[in-house]
Amino acid sequence: MATCISQLAMVDPQAEIDHDVEIGPFCLVGPLVRIGRGTRLENNVTIMGRVTLGRSNHVYPGVVLGGAPQDVTYRGRDTQVIIGDENIIRENVTINRASEKEEGVTRVGNRNFLMACCHVAHDCVLGDQIIIANNTLLAGHVHVHDHASLSGQVAVHHFATIGSFSFVAGCSAVRHDVPPFMLVEGYPAKPRCVNAVGLKRNDFPPIVIQALAEAHKLIYRQKVGLDNAWEILRANGHLVPQVNHLLSFIQGQHEGVHGRGRERRLAA
Repeated sequence: MATCISQLAMVDPQAEIDHDVEIGPFCLVGPLVRIGRGTRLENNVTIMGRVTLGRSNHVYPGVVLGGAPQDVTYRGRDTQVIIGDENIIRENVTINRASEKEEGVTRVGNRNFLMACCHVAHDCVLGDQIIIANNTLLAGHVHVHDHASLSGQVAVHHFATIGSFSFVAGCSAVRHDVPPFMLVEGYPAKPRCVNAVGLKRNDFPPIVIQALAEAHKLIYRQKVGLDNAWEILRANGHLVPQVNHLLSFIQGQHEGVHGRGRERRLAA
């Protein structure tokens, strides 16, 4: 299938457009943009700045990719957005290019589903197979790990990390890191239980889910402390790799600032 670009679209001749790309009417594609094979832009999509969009993505009306970071310290450096393959980006999503404070890249992985009106701010890094529901806002420098799910109208504080296979309930305010495998909810969001539904859907064995539930009980209900929890879980045969990953994540979180492990560098 040949590339199809609407006569009503404005595509800079310097943009790199692969085969089988569809660009609908009233789209604006700038000179520093690269679009991979099989990607489809519906009408009224704007891609500005240095943006790489991989293969087989589907981008809906009103999306803006590569806008300047909403950071008063930004001084115009040639930063970028890199988006992987097979992502669904629904209406009016905004993904800003990076600031000058980290690697200079806002990154989105593969097979993610970003629902309408989400905002992914500068320097965010998203992994693979993430679901982010309507009107959820990621502040600058947020990291979201693989298979995480965020419900609608969630607000995530800058430098927070959302762990893999976690679930953030709707209308939550995420001020601290969200541990992997946990369900968090509230204002501010706190771990309430293991994300059992998500883990079952991803074929986690019952023995692993039970071990994670024991870890949650020790740390967040009985509050025995991380070191004691580690020893109790080891003694009871619950120290499976997923529990080790959870405990290591929490340890890094405690070493950070205000419950955000990635902000430890700001305290130096």
